Amino acid sequence: MKKVKIFFNIEKEEQWLNSQLQKGYRCTNVSSLGVYTFEKSDVEYVMRLDYQERLTGQRLEEYKGIYEDFGWRYVKGTPLNGIRYWQKKNDHRNEIFSDRDSKANYYQRLMKYSFWLGTMCLTFSFLLYSDTGLYHENIWRMEGSMFWKAFIFETPFVVLKLFPLLLVGFFSSSYYTAYRQHRALKEN
Repeated sequence: MKKVKIFFNIEKEEQWLNSQLQKGYRCTNVSSLGVYTFEKSDVEYVMRLDYQERLTGQRLEEYKGIYEDFGWRYVKGTPLNGIRYWQKKNDHRNEIFSDRDSKANYYQRLMKYSFWLGTMCLTFSFLLYSDTGLYHENIWRMEGSMFWKAFIFETPFVVLKLFPLLLVGFFSSSYYTAYRQHRALKEN
């Protein structure tokens, strides 16, 4: 079974993947375009996501080895976005972080990830659209039904122009959520 889904929050993605596991579908692959591949399973699994940037070669093998020693199976990870997908049979020891500091470090990494993506979207938006308006300037000179036809025709393109800014909002929310979690772990 394949499902297409886009997430802007790694924790919500993890929750969704675990809800699929509870329905009896084990994730076998995740593509960079948001295509999730599942297979039916009678075994109860649990899935955890981690964010680790710039892991290549020996560092990646060491990272994988640590988790595999505790029974986790590496499902997928891409150097582009740094999200690592881990899965194992549910044995009620299902956390990948051993203590508060490692969990706090995880949230700190998520803050950097959200900040980086939000900054990229904002930069992209300004580079593409800083010298243009949302609508073509000639539209405002039109009258009557011609104005409304042109306005309705151009509105989807305006939404596309605003999409990077919408993503900035999503990533800002994700940053703030990770910040609150990080601060709560550090204060207690």
